[in-house]
Amino acid sequence: MLEGIATSAVCGTTSALISRSIGVCKRCLVESEKGLEVAISNHRRLRSEFGLPPEPPRTKGGLPCNLCAANCVIGEGEAGYCGIRGVGNGRLWSLSTTEQGLLHYYLDPHVTNCCNAWWCPAATGCGYPRYAVTSGPEVGHFNLALFFYGCSFNCLFCQNWTHKVLSCGKRVSARELVELTLSNPRITCWCWFGWSPEPQLPFALNASRLLVESKGERVCRICWEWNGDGHPALVRRAAELSQVTCGNVKFDLKAFDGRVHVALTGMSNRRTLENFELVCREFFDARPEPPVLGATTLLVPHYVDAEEVSRIAEFIASIDDRIPYSLLVFHPDFRMDDVPVTPERQVWECYRAARRHLKRVNVGNLHLLYWPAGIRPLA
Repeated sequence: MLEGIATSAVCGTTSALISRSIGVCKRCLVESEKGLEVAISNHRRLRSEFGLPPEPPRTKGGLPCNLCAANCVIGEGEAGYCGIRGVGNGRLWSLSTTEQGLLHYYLDPHVTNCCNAWWCPAATGCGYPRYAVTSGPEVGHFNLALFFYGCSFNCLFCQNWTHKVLSCGKRVSARELVELTLSNPRITCWCWFGWSPEPQLPFALNASRLLVESKGERVCRICWEWNGDGHPALVRRAAELSQVTCGNVKFDLKAFDGRVHVALTGMSNRRTLENFELVCREFFDARPEPPVLGATTLLVPHYVDAEEVSRIAEFIASIDDRIPYSLLVFHPDFRMDDVPVTPERQVWECYRAARRHLKRVNVGNLHLLYWPAGIRPLA
């Protein structure tokens, strides 16, 4: 863990809460074109270290990929922003198809550390007996955690950054996942996550469809934990699968201000916000309990403050103020290992800001506030 005081490259402000990986303070990001340029330049440099395109390709005459908001146009010999797809010999190639995905999976015992555990059937028994196997927490049962390689964002604080190394991924068939689940009655959830499912949504949708068609009346919920910038038609299909199985869709709303979002993730949040509204308007009223939709925000020190959280919460409430919203205490990771755990004052300021707009607000990772100073908590 890096320690010390960082200096904003634009205004010269110094603070232990400014990350060197971003290079500037929040004010410079929001108010200065140069501030945003510094942050984007740092993203480009980081991605080159992993052999990934510095930005979504826009090659004239290239082949389009529209799985996510990057909307890559990929030229001969190039890869898309996520690294999962590319073009060779004039054709689009992909490390993931509808039949095979690049991922790893494992059994995660309930009650899991899922961000939605504070209200989902697996942890509370809500929806029993149709959508939960017990009237309380499903202790002794499992979530099949389906962890993808590849991502449509480039988050500087990513806890799972090693999945940028695509060569470490395993090719897994949809049928393998279905057969594993059918052979183990203690699996009651599938959760698609990892970096984020968007670059491999065709595979995830096909595997989920096969499970729904094969499981009969058995309880097995399909959930998604993502950044939410997938193609709207695919996002809609994913939400439908969650609705019919009593799963849920968790959007990670990382920031509201577009410049702050780009600085943290390398990408715009426009599609994410549009898809969040799509899922809510089309699916939330059809099954408000247990909710089909939830949101989280990581409280990145300095950058994701009460102002950001208030704007996110106000956006959510403008659609439906019953949507569950969880604020997560940050811990240092990846390129943002040079800033501390979220200051306690920031946590409660953000909580109060969210509560002004929403009925259901939770704070997760509270244990991180009590780690001894200078000690980095385990991921």
